[in-house]
Amino acid sequence: MNPILEVKNLSCGYQTQPVFTRVNLTLYPGQMSGLVGPSGSGKSTLIKVILGLVEFWTGEIWFRGKQLKPGSAPPRVGYVPQVETVDWNFPVTAMEVVMMGRYKQYKTWWPWPSKQDRLAAVDLLSRVGIEHVAHQPIGDLSGGQQQRVFLARALVGEPEIVLLDEPTSGSDLHVQHELLHLLADLNQQGLTILLSTHDLNSVATHLPWVICFNHGLICQGQPIDVFTSTNLEKTFGGEMVVFQQQERILIASGSTSLRHQMQNNLPQVLRQSNSKFV
Repeated sequence: MNPILEVKNLSCGYQTQPVFTRVNLTLYPGQMSGLVGPSGSGKSTLIKVILGLVEFWTGEIWFRGKQLKPGSAPPRVGYVPQVETVDWNFPVTAMEVVMMGRYKQYKTWWPWPSKQDRLAAVDLLSRVGIEHVAHQPIGDLSGGQQQRVFLARALVGEPEIVLLDEPTSGSDLHVQHELLHLLADLNQQGLTILLSTHDLNSVATHLPWVICFNHGLICQGQPIDVFTSTNLEKTFGGEMVVFQQQERILIASGSTSLRHQMQNNLPQVLRQSNSKFV
């Protein structure tokens, strides 16, 4: 199988400060991968470089066997940004946000969406389960609904690959699982997906492939093979504890998984009581 995306010897930084150097990464059609690493490790920068939003210093990016020019994005790519970068007070509806994903397909100067664009937006909102909020302001939606709107915007242009930057950041567990299951369904339909995250346990239980990244590629493979204490310590720079039981993987920080001495600061009357207060 030929790769859909290849990153070769890629180096990038801001001004004179390097963010990552000599990164080599290959993604194949239908692959669903999690890009994991600590905050500030260069995950977002790597995604933005692939999208053409940040210019790289050296290296090459190839899509479907064709080399991309610096600063240009793959022709059929969707993008879901971090929720922190979005102005949720901007006066726009969910439908209008989704239709933004169609603008790059316009071949004339006419900037207004067509009937076909509107039908495509409605279809995507329906596919992600939020067609009932189509005409509501984006700022009035719940966090899970907002994430689905931006996923629909990424999909409405019929991409071959979708890049998501911390899509589950700040979400509760229910929203995280819903979004990851939705992405898994889209992946089953043939969509190639790369998402960055620092939530190791979600990756371990949902994604088939993981890429450990910290200013460069540390390792990659299936979670059960990659998520070892040694690999995670190299990635996150601290002791990590990994528990494996058959198909289950649980990961915790070595420093925070131990009982802390502050738990000893309990009044004597409470130590002697087995009562539970409601």
